[in-house]
Amino acid sequence: MAQHFLLSAAARTLSLKAIYQAGEDAAYKTFCDLRWSETDGDPVCPRCGCLDAYDIATRRKFKCKACGHQYSVTSGTIFASRKMAFTDLLAAICIFVNGAKGVAALQLARDLDCQYKTAFVLSHKLREALASERNGVVLDGVVEVDGAYFGGHIRPANLKEERVDRRLAEYQTGKRRVVVAFRKRSGRTLTFVRRQEADGVELAKRYVSRTAIMHADEASHWDRLHDGWQVSRINHSEAYSLDGACTNWAESYFSRLRRMVRGQHHHVSARYLHAYADHAAWLEDHRRLSNGALANRVAGLAMAHPVSRQWSGYWQRAA
Repeated sequence: MAQHFLLSAAARTLSLKAIYQAGEDAAYKTFCDLRWSETDGDPVCPRCGCLDAYDIATRRKFKCKACGHQYSVTSGTIFASRKMAFTDLLAAICIFVNGAKGVAALQLARDLDCQYKTAFVLSHKLREALASERNGVVLDGVVEVDGAYFGGHIRPANLKEERVDRRLAEYQTGKRRVVVAFRKRSGRTLTFVRRQEADGVELAKRYVSRTAIMHADEASHWDRLHDGWQVSRINHSEAYSLDGACTNWAESYFSRLRRMVRGQHHHVSARYLHAYADHAAWLEDHRRLSNGALANRVAGLAMAHPVSRQWSGYWQRAA
């Protein structure tokens, strides 16, 4: 029997040992190479674009010779105002991509020996950066659509006579959300968080090409897809796959997301569910890449992403 890719040596091209053995200078050079790849790591002023700068080595900063602006390798990126050492940042990215079903912020905090708040915000900054990879993507070819509900758990009362029918709307918490996933077979996955699965029809009009062939289950709200696409339907009460019609690719993604939410994070707020959904989709889409390639991709996306409006100064605003 053939060996699974994740069990092979090809899947292991980066380790925490290698990061810390290389040291701070090597990690710093890695971030410089990612930020200024077009100049082989030489600094470029983010304000005027000048290539000439004074090196303030004691502070790991640069001063532009043209406009006098001082900047660092992380200025204007999602890592702006960072206090972590570059080795720790690189190690955090390595741990982040090594988790096939995500990594809890508490575990990351223990691995890096930092506060939980630091690990929580850093994880969400990385999720925001990798989610930018899907910007402008429109799916074509064979696309599967499905939805799965998360959150809104109602704890049953201790005494039997005090328990209620938790299916009734009057007892709902209002926190339950559905993740609608569009997944191209052997391609990208786009996810959206909504209150109703039926909202996926309007999302399909924006993110799925009209030339695509769509696959959906027997839910009645997907009937409207027939007005704009060639659609194959599968009735899961009869079969999971029949005559080529199935939503198994979408279900594979939801399997990873459920295990991420239940097994790693245990609880995910509806406010941040979209971030975890995008994270699981990114892991699913790049599952055949080595951990070194994944880390390089995440770090590159983070260095190309502007300062986060949501997560920069998050805990200061929360206080």
